[in-house]
Amino acid sequence: MSRIYVASSWRNEWQPIVVDRLRNIGHEVYDFRNPWPGQHGFSWREIAPDWQNWTPEQYRQILLNNPICAQGFLADMRAMKWADTGVLVLPCGRSSHLELGWLAGAGKRTIILSEQMEPELMYLIADHICLSIEEVVDLLNPSPAERRSLVA
Repeated sequence: MSRIYVASSWRNEWQPIVVDRLRNIGHEVYDFRNPWPGQHGFSWREIAPDWQNWTPEQYRQILLNNPICAQGFLADMRAMKWADTGVLVLPCGRSSHLELGWLAGAGKRTIILSEQMEPELMYLIADHICLSIEEVVDLLNPSPAERRSLVA
């Protein structure tokens, strides 16, 4: 079974479904929304409710010096290093795309799950592009015959 880092957006309604589905078939899955029992993942709202109104200088100062930012970053980086597979669940934002790029650069297996049309040339960096969760499941759980051919 794989150790999977699921990269997506807080706004993506499919992210929890993908996490649950992959866990239900036996994979270990990092969930940025709930990185460990009793903990919720990083959110800019934890730092300030008006975070979207920060100036670039305020953003940089907070990003570089706030312990909540450091904790959130370290949790996600540790999980990316732990994972052997990254799944990018679209639609998502900049952080998720950076995460998939890091995973690809680190030599991890990368999968993009896009159930909607979202053309992007650089998605060719991924090892696989899947159009449904079923394709991801089939890719991660090869049949017994496929497993034998992988070993042979």
